[in-house]
Amino acid sequence: MTKTALTGTRVFDGTVFHENAAVLLSDGCFEAIVPAAEAQGVNITDLGGGILSPGFVDVQVNGGGGVLFNDQPDSPALKIMAEAHASLGATRIMPTLITDTREKVEAAIEAVDEACRKGMRGIAGLHLEGPHLDPVKCGAHDPSLIRPMDEDNLAMLCDAARRLPSLLITVAPESVSPEQIAALVGAGARVSLGHSNCACAMAEQAFAAGASMATHLFNAMSQLNSREPGLVGAALSSEQVTCGLIADLIHVHPVSLTAALRAKGQGAFLVSDAMSPAGTDVESFDLMGRQVLRRNGQLTLTDGTLAGADLDLPTAVRNVVGLGFDLANALSMVTSRPAKAIGRGDLGCFVKGQKFEAVHLSDGLTLNKVWVGA
Repeated sequence: MTKTALTGTRVFDGTVFHENAAVLLSDGCFEAIVPAAEAQGVNITDLGGGILSPGFVDVQVNGGGGVLFNDQPDSPALKIMAEAHASLGATRIMPTLITDTREKVEAAIEAVDEACRKGMRGIAGLHLEGPHLDPVKCGAHDPSLIRPMDEDNLAMLCDAARRLPSLLITVAPESVSPEQIAALVGAGARVSLGHSNCACAMAEQAFAAGASMATHLFNAMSQLNSREPGLVGAALSSEQVTCGLIADLIHVHPVSLTAALRAKGQGAFLVSDAMSPAGTDVESFDLMGRQVLRRNGQLTLTDGTLAGADLDLPTAVRNVVGLGFDLANALSMVTSRPAKAIGRGDLGCFVKGQKFEAVHLSDGLTLNKVWVGA
């Protein structure tokens, strides 16, 4: 049995910092966080400063490593995506299929099911962003493929929720009834509202039925106004609703981002909304027959519509800290909070006996090293 102590760094456990601490590993598995002085009789690895944190959890990943999940919903693509995002600090991802045909949805479910059954590292579950959205707020989704949920769709998704370790489904309440939301949640899915132009009352009805999240808050949804709060207002005002945010300072203005993070407190987390260029130097790619350009830190269709984000989670953390938020707060937004939002309390934290998944960041919050748990 090989025992190692990682020392010389601040240790963040997913919630709080441990100062002057050591992380004990046994044959590559996490054992404990102990005072550094108690790390005796083991191999010592001094990390030379910085921050040691659980691996990041990204619940909205459309692609990476040159692969787009919609183009290739299969196990080889998942492996490429997981490896690309692990190199960027996200040791667990939710591959995200945006609005597409039923055949693509079925293929995505089967691919993630197979990957998880075979123990592929890095895949936390599946995020289906659509097709049951509002065409008025389609964003970069193909409006011709957006459709209401019918009973066959519901049965397929409930079955997938029972099979997969985590299933997150983004819907618009205009296309999905409260009864369907309740059925999905009852089957084990997490339901998030997004790509919706609904009024506040309709959003609140969907949350009452069991929807518990808002997808990329502010983007592709009805906004907060004085007499009609919209989906943004409904999500911000509910203590039970968690909100994912794209903190590239492009999708959401820094002032709006600051206000949302303060309003939601522990209910806010960060996502990359990454596309196929993540982890590559590709400057353009095809999104379901439309060209997407990578310029000045953003991804857009040729008409200027944002199409995902050119973002990784360490950058998102730096942006949030740059807005004045506490470092522990910012790190929890990419570790324990997104994990909790998808019902995975075993992720975004250190668990005794589990393979060690972690990132080592510099004091400037750049990525030094990643342990992927292999």
